[in-house]
Amino acid sequence: MEPSRTDRTPFADLDRMPAPMLTLLMAALESMSRHPEIQRVRRVAEVALRPAPGQRLLDAGCGNGDVARRLAAAVGPAGEVVAVDYSAHTIEAARRRHDGSRVTYATGDVADLDLPDRGVDGVWCERVLQHVADADRVIGEFVRVTRPGGRICLIDTDWESLAFDGLPDAWAGEVTAHMRGMAADGQHIGRTLRRRLVRAGLSEVAAVPVTLCFDTPASAGVVLPMVNASVPAEAGALPEALRDDWLAAVAAAGARREFLAVLTIWVAAGTV
Repeated sequence: MEPSRTDRTPFADLDRMPAPMLTLLMAALESMSRHPEIQRVRRVAEVALRPAPGQRLLDAGCGNGDVARRLAAAVGPAGEVVAVDYSAHTIEAARRRHDGSRVTYATGDVADLDLPDRGVDGVWCERVLQHVADADRVIGEFVRVTRPGGRICLIDTDWESLAFDGLPDAWAGEVTAHMRGMAADGQHIGRTLRRRLVRAGLSEVAAVPVTLCFDTPASAGVVLPMVNASVPAEAGALPEALRDDWLAAVAAAGARREFLAVLTIWVAAGTV
């Protein structure tokens, strides 16, 4: 299937990545899914989505399927979760982890879903819109496939909120600017989610900022690649000229117990 050209960043099409980089990224996604701060974001999002027994839900950009299986537990044996991801490698990984719950995995484009109009009771979309070129087009697809009265829950990052303490200010400024450049137009997508849902015609729209706080480099490195020394230089998470000095400063701040990193992820939801 040819992409709809909605990709904005290299992470929009994981299957194009070199195999070693893809393996590293899949392991990182697995670790990130278990991180307490990401789990905290997901608890807020689950409350916003309001899954109920018997519902049919869509997990758009399902990754390794952890959330899809969590939602399947909420909708119960009478419900169903459709888990869609653009990456065939990711879908295969999700199928390997399947626990027998009511989840159907499929490759697909979130901007051109192979689902009928009004075919689901709700949509979960986590940290996907920052990687697409036309977030409003994707949200329009979510509205199309959701029944009236159904809920759409969007979760995404505000990379402009990324901040550090315990590290040289000038270097921290370079690193955050570099990350914002990598995110391109998606750098502040999180804070725009509420507005986008309002413009898409949803009601009962609400948004909650969840600030992630990391007080050790090890904890931060699970979610923030620019403080993780195991992330290879070719991943581009850091300015090349600054990489060694920055990572040394991160380690030193951790040893002094002065390291701090914060990042806000937004949860926005509304009713179709």
